[in-house]
Amino acid sequence: MNTPLTGRIDGSPRAVLDEQILRPQFAHEAARLLPHYIAAERALVDEYHRMGVLSETDCADLHAALVALGAAGISPDAAANFSDVAFAIETGVNSRLGRTVAGWHVDRSRNDLQATAQRMYARERIDAISASVAGLAAVTLDRAQEYLTDPLPGQTHLQAAQVISPAFFLSALAEELLDTLDTLAAARDLVDRCPLGAGAMAGGDLPWDRRKLATALGFARPARHALGAVASRHWVLALTAALSNFGVTLSRFTTDLMGWGSGPVGYLWLPDDLAGISSAMPQKRNYPVLERIRGRTAHLTACYLDAALGQRNTTYTNLVEVSKEASALLPTALDAAGSVLALATTVISSFRLDTERAAADAGAEFLGAFSLANRLTLDHGIGWREAQVISGRYVVAALEQGVAPGRAGVTLLSDALTGAGHPLPHRILESLLDNAFDPVAALAAKVTEGGTSPVRVLELIQLIRRDLADRTAPRGGPS
Repeated sequence: MNTPLTGRIDGSPRAVLDEQILRPQFAHEAARLLPHYIAAERALVDEYHRMGVLSETDCADLHAALVALGAAGISPDAAANFSDVAFAIETGVNSRLGRTVAGWHVDRSRNDLQATAQRMYARERIDAISASVAGLAAVTLDRAQEYLTDPLPGQTHLQAAQVISPAFFLSALAEELLDTLDTLAAARDLVDRCPLGAGAMAGGDLPWDRRKLATALGFARPARHALGAVASRHWVLALTAALSNFGVTLSRFTTDLMGWGSGPVGYLWLPDDLAGISSAMPQKRNYPVLERIRGRTAHLTACYLDAALGQRNTTYTNLVEVSKEASALLPTALDAAGSVLALATTVISSFRLDTERAAADAGAEFLGAFSLANRLTLDHGIGWREAQVISGRYVVAALEQGVAPGRAGVTLLSDALTGAGHPLPHRILESLLDNAFDPVAALAAKVTEGGTSPVRVLELIQLIRRDLADRTAPRGGPS
């Protein structure tokens, strides 16, 4: 029972290695990977029985010992198990059995065992993150449908540009969340390839049924190449990249929400239990939760960069540098994504919008100048570029004279048209200005598929709901 773990090295790891590397790694794997290590070990026991390496009694005893082991049954010990989880499982089982099962762990490596446990952990976390993304998308669509006909000033280049609606904006977020589900699904497909049975790098001497091992552990398929099974952490790059891209996109939408909630704008309101105060300025009511969301999305990109740099320029084989260091921040990325999603879902489900203020601001800007130029061309035959110039001159004159958008500026528009040689009756100009600069009419005017018309936005919402249902439908076959 006291057989040393290796004949190649005498002695135990130096204290500094144990303290700085081995014990922290042990704690990480015991907390996150141990159930997956145990499941993989049990699948291997069944394979030993199938191949005739272990008797039925030995297998039953090993299964019982593995099930009973648990987190409390292993602990880091530099002398006894090199503070390594796989060795701790081995020595812990042997201790429970009180005897040596000669064939157990023959033709085996820690490399594919560890790679398998990592993928099982990642698969579990991807499913949870994907469910949270889908939940945020569903909440976003519900809130969007509340604001189909409410005008809001939309911006390009940080300047008021065209009339949109909160529904139009929020449905864009939901569409981006669908893309996030797709990239997470692609990463999950890479994860869903079982390394078990690949050995150290070149396969095994025994005829391991790797497809059976994959099925037993819920994988879609085995990793086809033995070297790739233990060397590749492409899936870590794909997963952290998907999370990074999600974070970048969410940060942009969060920036808009921060703008809506700012004092000068004042469209967005969050309840007191989601607001903050100033310690010095009693008049202030802050929304630091939005700052937290945007700030935490940065961690997602940092974790991707860490994974990429940790793998870059390494040899293509099993390396601790790749298998452990380059994926060390994966749990951090997954935790940060979960936190961001929980906070964003809470904000989206809780905010209120001052739609009257937003509509007033949309009406106070000359956001219909584009539509005015369109109508001058389509209804009155004025060349498009000339119509743009006429519309622009009307806006300049109205701003200089403090005239609000709409029919109050009919004389100014008439002057611009007459000066260009295209005089029109005032009754026609009044109708043009009424339609072009009424924010509600401006929403309805954008009838292009995917545009701001309430009918089109509702179509979008229904399409996204359908696609969301497709992406969250129960999976068939192995998980």
